[in-house]
Amino acid sequence: MPFWLTAKFYPIPFGVFIKILLSIAMIYISFRAENVIRFMKQLLIFYLSTFTLGGVVFAFLYLVKPTAVWMKNGVYMGTYPIKIAFLGGIVGFVLLTIAFRVIKGKIHKRDMYCAVEIYMNQKSEKIIALLDTGNLLREPITGIPVLVIEKEALSNLLPPSILNHTNDIMNGNMGTIEETYQSKFRIIPFQSLGKQNGMLLGIKADKVIVEYDERKIEHTNIILGIYEKELCKSHIYRALIGLDLLDGSEQKNEYFGNVKV
Repeated sequence: MPFWLTAKFYPIPFGVFIKILLSIAMIYISFRAENVIRFMKQLLIFYLSTFTLGGVVFAFLYLVKPTAVWMKNGVYMGTYPIKIAFLGGIVGFVLLTIAFRVIKGKIHKRDMYCAVEIYMNQKSEKIIALLDTGNLLREPITGIPVLVIEKEALSNLLPPSILNHTNDIMNGNMGTIEETYQSKFRIIPFQSLGKQNGMLLGIKADKVIVEYDERKIEHTNIILGIYEKELCKSHIYRALIGLDLLDGSEQKNEYFGNVKV
């Protein structure tokens, strides 16, 4: 082995530095983080898991006090029983699982919203959307996901000939609507509390970019469901987005979905 790799030729701080570099390489190779902030979160979870598992194992050693292990100058020495290491790993995993579930269940209020930028005919508009776990709405034929959005929020993207005549369009009366829009219309059936057989006029967007958790997720296959009323009286959010649009999935669904509107 080269002399510069042996422990006696470099001080302890250098050995710690090498271990940190190895852990960074492990996380990067395993997860390929999209940005620095997300990478730091993954590295923090890695260290948290490692310290927790190690702490549980040492706690078992302290409680059980096996004869093959003794303490010298504050350091455990001897042969570590494999049963204690295995049991400590299981207990540590259970503790971490419970802790992460508790933390995940207490989502901060700001994590319920995300920014959505909509592109239509060389125009764009950015709005705030609410993350709705009950929003499974999809176009029934193609299975394309639907982003439910207030009609007024589209005033800068769509002409009044569309926004003021949504019911006529759903009845097949296109009037003087430009042909560039006519091929993009969809009829979206939905179910909600108090309305079992509702219909929304949908229009296919050119592109939608969802900004959430320091990520930008681009969708080129998404339909805007035009909602006639207000989704929020305080106008904190003006659209409803399903969780499936946060991971970039656009899987088909042969059934029409539910949405709370």
